Amino acid sequence: MRLQEYGVGIFIAALTKSALKKVIKKKYVTVNDVSATTATIIHGGECIRLTIPKEVGTNKKLIFPLTVLFEDEHLAVLHKPAGILVSGNSFKTVANALPRNIKYSNLSDATTPQPVHRLDYATTGVLLVGKTSSSIRALNRLFEDKKVEKTYYAVTIGEMDSDGKITTTIDSKPSQSNYKKLDAVFSERFDKLNLVQLEPKTGRRHQLRKHLASIDNPILGDATYGIENLILKGKGLYLHAYSLRFTHPFTNKKVYFKDEFPERFQKLFSSKISEIVFENNKN
Repeated sequence: MRLQEYGVGIFIAALTKSALKKVIKKKYVTVNDVSATTATIIHGGECIRLTIPKEVGTNKKLIFPLTVLFEDEHLAVLHKPAGILVSGNSFKTVANALPRNIKYSNLSDATTPQPVHRLDYATTGVLLVGKTSSSIRALNRLFEDKKVEKTYYAVTIGEMDSDGKITTTIDSKPSQSNYKKLDAVFSERFDKLNLVQLEPKTGRRHQLRKHLASIDNPILGDATYGIENLILKGKGLYLHAYSLRFTHPFTNKKVYFKDEFPERFQKLFSSKISEIVFENNKN
């Protein structure tokens, strides 16, 4: 088995697939005292070691208030605002803000809380965080096995079919997004604006933005994939991660977490959004 697959979850300092890949590429992982690569094969009996150099730098902590929607000893769910990265090399990230916003777990394998999936810099919505080593592994597995139902809402531009399935490949990888148009309003500048419910079945980078642009219905406010003369500036991206539904990996209860619509959506589609919220609260 390749080290990149075998090693996921075995090191507390690099629990996720992407984190493991990063430390391997930085030459922090050795197999039998030889620097490993992402192509290194594990046969059994090897000594695998992760050594991360101590960072010499600031002890400055990020103070960035986040809205916590739910929290237990295993995981937390929070609102991710627009204008902040989930994780990465920047100082201002949700990951760096977590220690000051959620409680440290009392369980024996408690670790620094980590987001277990991504939302774009400009996207708002519900974000899932693991608080223990076993929780981070379990939640990552749920996403990899496509056992997390994700629902997004977007405002798109132009005439649009009532529903559809978009399967355009992204970075040469199979991808699928299902959509349903819920409402439409006339716009002097954009001609037609649509409120669209989206269900991504795969998790490619910028998937929903790329898929909607591919059918000539870009998301309002998308400066990267939008139509040049129809880019709305200064109002943000009209893409919101509304809900997550999955079976809690430790309580085995079905859970449903949602993050209510941003105000800018409600200004365009207030009555339809009231209907959606009412139906979701019933269920």
